[in-house]
Amino acid sequence: MLETNLCGVTLKNPVIAASGTFGFGAEYSQLFDVSGLGAICTKGLTLHPREGNPGLRVWETPAGMMNSIGLQNPGISVFLERELPRMRTLGTAIIANVGGGDLEEYVEGVRLVSGAEGVDIIELNISCPNVHEGGMAFGIKCDVAASVVTAVRRVCGKPLMVKLSPNAEDITAMAVACEQAGADAVSLVNTFKALAIDIHTRKPVFDNVTAGLSGPCIKPIALRMVWEVARAVHIPVVGIGGIATWQDALEFLMAGATAIQVGTATFVKPTAMLDIVDGLERYCTVEHLVTGDSPSCCNIQWRIP
Repeated sequence: MLETNLCGVTLKNPVIAASGTFGFGAEYSQLFDVSGLGAICTKGLTLHPREGNPGLRVWETPAGMMNSIGLQNPGISVFLERELPRMRTLGTAIIANVGGGDLEEYVEGVRLVSGAEGVDIIELNISCPNVHEGGMAFGIKCDVAASVVTAVRRVCGKPLMVKLSPNAEDITAMAVACEQAGADAVSLVNTFKALAIDIHTRKPVFDNVTAGLSGPCIKPIALRMVWEVARAVHIPVVGIGGIATWQDALEFLMAGATAIQVGTATFVKPTAMLDIVDGLERYCTVEHLVTGDSPSCCNIQWRIP
């Protein structure tokens, strides 16, 4: 009933585990059957291993959380040799999230992952800091983002989905620029740049001062951005941002998303994504009985204008 086509890849349903919140799926597979998910996004991968940021990495906020992980990961070679074979046994689609510190790292990283059997889609994380531009993220300015997508597109043999930052100067223009540069889909939004201060030490909570904000607190803003982008591009949009219930997911689908990703909610309730799948199935069944329309939520004809 919920089968979804994303860039030519068939997903069992439109519910995807968001990058950085689900590891490589192995840990959660010990808690529930992850084959019930539409797909799993890997944690952010870089060409070389990264230890991540020092100091505190996660901080709870009202209706959300902040994180400053710093893309800790084993590197693409280790992922391909050790993690990917295990992920292929989980019974769901695999989306590899790839980042980099400069253009060359992006291109080489995507080239390696693109050649791997079992990876269905590559999600390009352009929120990474550009080490050649003083640390400014690739996903802030349209021309910089487009140059990355163009270069990566030349070596990418898989469907290419670009993950957009809400901190972009103009996220709608950014999505259009990525589409014109060759993206097959866009996913949005990544975390919002935020700040927390420890009033006892009178210092920022995080060593990097600012960190990424996620969770229900960002949902209305993320939903608005997804709606705006979905009206501006002709490629699939994957909605991300504070989705914790099937009702939240349905809002994003109605706003124009083809699929959705869930992250912070999984920390609160590991099986939150399965609850969302069940809720969408029940809703579509009832909608079908009431209206007589197709029961598929993934070909929604009643999206808001």
